Amino acid sequence: MDDGPLKSKLESCSEGPFRPTDMSIGHRGAPLQFPEETSESLLAGARMGAGILECDVVFTKDKKLVCRHAQCDLHTTTNILATPLAAKCTKNFTPAANGAPASAKCCTSDITEAEFKTLCGKMDGFNPNATTVKQYIAGTPTWRTDLYSTCGTVQTLNDYIKLVDNLGLKFTPELKTPEVPMPFPSANSTYTQAAYAQQMIDAFKTAGIKPNRVFPQSFLIDDLYYWLKSDPAFGKQALFLDEPTVNPAGYAAAVANLTTYKSKGITTVAPSIPGVLSLDANNKIVPSPYAKEAKRLGLDIVVWSFERSGPLATVNATGEYYYSSVAPAITKDGDAMVALDVMIREC
Repeated sequence: MDDGPLKSKLESCSEGPFRPTDMSIGHRGAPLQFPEETSESLLAGARMGAGILECDVVFTKDKKLVCRHAQCDLHTTTNILATPLAAKCTKNFTPAANGAPASAKCCTSDITEAEFKTLCGKMDGFNPNATTVKQYIAGTPTWRTDLYSTCGTVQTLNDYIKLVDNLGLKFTPELKTPEVPMPFPSANSTYTQAAYAQQMIDAFKTAGIKPNRVFPQSFLIDDLYYWLKSDPAFGKQALFLDEPTVNPAGYAAAVANLTTYKSKGITTVAPSIPGVLSLDANNKIVPSPYAKEAKRLGLDIVVWSFERSGPLATVNATGEYYYSSVAPAITKDGDAMVALDVMIREC
């Protein structure tokens, strides 16, 4: 970090005292070092001071809820391709050949909960040049580590609830957007998006978890409206994972939509970092128009993801996403603390 008041203040706290806080959220646990969505990752996140831990919620073939970053990421986050369950994947491993990259697609909805529980979590990644399964699943980015990736313990939603409850921490389950048609498994099924959304909330109710410890998330605004109507105690806690920077042409509309969300009972918006940070004329990091409007309306803001990028010295050269809106001001890892200070104090 550059010398200054912020660096001095942080250095004064270098020896603690430390305590868990709700400001720190374990995004899939601690996946820079541990396989995401595993018990090991969650425990590491808790040990590092996260007051809230996340489970990305998806469903299996038998409509049970488990923790995975995406419904169809088993081929990059588990060892499924190296097991007999690979035969059940939507698309089994295809080696790289004739200029085409290696590929596979394995979804939680391809297998049952019991089958899912036999898998090992691994660091997310793959090798597009692989000609064998062993090569394909050994694609961890160099700025992460496989040191703790021997066989991560995968989690069902109920496993996650029990683990986090035993730690005395809070929950932020994200209802992942399905990658298969809904209703599932066919148009005649009763397993609709609403049933899926209700099932996630019911898991916490069944476990006796108080709504004020749970912060449900979704990218689908209709999920939040559903929770506000069906379970308002949980719904008022929900985070809308907004994406104001995905389409720059729609940024003004995203800012305008905040008024509608507020009027319909949404209490918290949760965009990625580019949604809340901008640069002023002097390349100083400042709150974005979106962040300013959310704050004016009295909406709370949760931001993701502070610590999932590679070395920040390469942000400009690589076009890294999470610091893209402030890239000219990010030249070293310590600059992330400046960005964080703005998010905490001004957004």
